Amino acid sequence: MRTHAVRIARNLRGQHSYLSPRTRLLSTTVSQFANALPITATGPPPDPPTPASGPYSDKVTERRRKAALLQAGKDIRASQSPSSSKKSPLKKRFWKDVHIRESPAGLEVHLDGRPVRTPSKAILTVPKSKPHLAHAIAIEWDMLESAQQALKNHNIPMTSTTARAQDIVESEARGDHTIRNEIIAVMMRYLDTDTLLCWAPEQPFDDGLDMERTTTQNNKKETLRERQIRTAKPILAFLNTSVWPGVEIRPVLDEGSIMPVKQSEVTRSVIEGWMAGLPAFELAALERAVLATKSLLVGTRLLIEWSDEFRDLQRAADARFGIEEAAEAATLEVRWQTAMWGEVDDTHDVDKEDIRRQLGSAILLVIGSR
Repeated sequence: MRTHAVRIARNLRGQHSYLSPRTRLLSTTVSQFANALPITATGPPPDPPTPASGPYSDKVTERRRKAALLQAGKDIRASQSPSSSKKSPLKKRFWKDVHIRESPAGLEVHLDGRPVRTPSKAILTVPKSKPHLAHAIAIEWDMLESAQQALKNHNIPMTSTTARAQDIVESEARGDHTIRNEIIAVMMRYLDTDTLLCWAPEQPFDDGLDMERTTTQNNKKETLRERQIRTAKPILAFLNTSVWPGVEIRPVLDEGSIMPVKQSEVTRSVIEGWMAGLPAFELAALERAVLATKSLLVGTRLLIEWSDEFRDLQRAADARFGIEEAAEAATLEVRWQTAMWGEVDDTHDVDKEDIRRQLGSAILLVIGSR
């Protein structure tokens, strides 16, 4: 029966165009029946289904894929470069051990038998009173995987800051105060727009937007401006009484204005004279702290708290003004805004850790062996 149906289908297929619609339908039905074959397969069973990945793992996978593509592009460009046949010695680590040696001038960090040098080719020398700084520099170099990484200052923050201080010492020994004057000029520009003194204008309450307000004893919600003032008051009080007695420091923004207001000439001259008398390591540490916090006042407060040069101003009974306190004072408005609108991945979290790393390097630069 099936063979006969196949034969009929083959005969009808050639005459399909001359058949009536009813005959065509019969021909199509017979053809489909005649060509039906069972589905068979050989080999191992298929792999079990894998669970769908979550949004976080998808994000990580996508970043790894993009990083792999970027690295592949770099490898292709490097292979097409005329100098690719000669492998750069900077791409490998030429030292095995990192250790500290004591010399008549101070403490030196050696890579095997080679001392670490400053950009001016001088041997990097740490005062003997700062062993913690020497060990921090040694750890930096011990963590590097290639000599090429040492070309980036952010990979060796302690080395770069110490070299900055040594450059100040060496230049002033020759009677050249150019580096110090340049640092002071930059620091005074930061004073004109100091983060600690940029207070937000008063705004009416909007309970639908403010997510970060705190409540006082009178159940009155605290505004951003009130919190900024509360954070700045103890820092300003310390500087006005212990560091620059009698100096008036005022907010740099007037109500309803976006143009900063400079401090008085008396205030500026006193602060400039104070920075002109700082030791080299203290000046380099202050520069690092100010660049990290965008605040000369916060950087000065941190310097006074940890430098051996200002032990007479440090109050043992009070809580220490450390990395966390300085970072919180410098990033108050950012934390307020991120509490309202959320953080941006790979931006706010990176900045949060970086400012603490920078402040930590400033402290290690001035702290002694105590």
